[in-house]
Amino acid sequence: MDNMVHIKSHMKKMIATVLTALTAFGFSGFVFGQMQIEITGVGQTQYPIAVTRFLNESGLPSYVTDVVRSDLANNGNFANVERGETEIAENAKPDFSMWSSRRAQALAIGTVTPLPNGQYEVKYRLYDVAKNQSLGGTSVMVDRNSFRKAGHAIADDIVQRLTGERGIFSTRLSYVLKNAGKFQLMISDSDGQNPREALSSSEPIISPSWSPDGKRVAYVSFESKKPVIYVHELATGKRIVLSNEKGNNSAPSWSPDGSKLAVSLSRDNNTQVYVINADGSGLRRISRSSAIDTEPQFSADGKSIFFTSDRGGSPQIYKMSSEGESNGSATRVTFKHAYATSPRLSPDGKYLAYIARSGGFRLQLMDLRTGEVSALTETNYDETPTFAANGKFLLYATRVSGRPVLAAVSVDGQVKQVLSIPGAVVREPAWGPFLN
Repeated sequence: MDNMVHIKSHMKKMIATVLTALTAFGFSGFVFGQMQIEITGVGQTQYPIAVTRFLNESGLPSYVTDVVRSDLANNGNFANVERGETEIAENAKPDFSMWSSRRAQALAIGTVTPLPNGQYEVKYRLYDVAKNQSLGGTSVMVDRNSFRKAGHAIADDIVQRLTGERGIFSTRLSYVLKNAGKFQLMISDSDGQNPREALSSSEPIISPSWSPDGKRVAYVSFESKKPVIYVHELATGKRIVLSNEKGNNSAPSWSPDGSKLAVSLSRDNNTQVYVINADGSGLRRISRSSAIDTEPQFSADGKSIFFTSDRGGSPQIYKMSSEGESNGSATRVTFKHAYATSPRLSPDGKYLAYIARSGGFRLQLMDLRTGEVSALTETNYDETPTFAANGKFLLYATRVSGRPVLAAVSVDGQVKQVLSIPGAVVREPAWGPFLN
């Protein structure tokens, strides 16, 4: 029975009906809390690093280095070495032999300096312990309420210097909470901490999607008793109605340059894919079938759109030109499973993530270069995957021990996390882009 209910839930989500939004959440009790992160898997090899207390941290409302250490632990590929409580300035000469005896391969030290204008300068330096040499560092300017921001920036810098890959700790998440009959669109740090409410409504909110510049979020709101697509400017709270056509307006997805969005509309009776300018002008239909075409996603280069369609009899992922489909020119992409929905493209264009019915509903990853598909999870109720900005992690909604949670997994399947808010239903995650 539970499996049949879940199958129906996925089909309803695919065509974005009102019932999807109304049945997507189940618990009550107002909660505006912080996410808890449980690491359930780590990388095959972990890099041991010591992040000492920064000089002058003891007088701050929060410790920068607590954020740095937490970020590195959440990455799954780093192991924090015991550091003690001694504060060490970024211009101090490290005792490399001591840190080597603690088996640290890297060392981060730093200083927090209050400035006359009320700002703080946070400096840090990173060392290779084995080679006894500096790897460089950075300086971050923040106010008294933004030490988490400094910690994320330093953790990103550490990852960049040690791995050559850009860190994602300074990116943001959006997700939807359901509490006591209220739906909240939340914006948080990448670790789920520091949550802020962007929108509150007594009606469902679904399908948040970040603009490439990270300044706007598109979403579907039922506040007017039908699904309408909005574009919301986060800094000001201003928003516009992107699409309020007859029938369902659903599944907004931004083009890589942020100039337009792909959406699914049922204005012509059956749900089809359309493209619309980011200001709500220039609506044009681009899919041409008598089936249900929905969940459009632009490719990384903007030249193609991947989407879900049941034109072959069951939901599968297809691909067409972003200029539009003509004469059935869309090509089928997924073949391994009898049911595949919710396509998501990695920012680097290497991978396609989707949800397939495989025992349960599970997150799959396709290497677009080889066509090889691998299952990333062992849960049975996965939905709404979203890539991190560096393409190395996926966030998705699922159930663990019967609880609705968000979960994250690395594209190699090695690093796994569960993010939950006690007592709350959290769904519809979207991982924001890099912020300049």
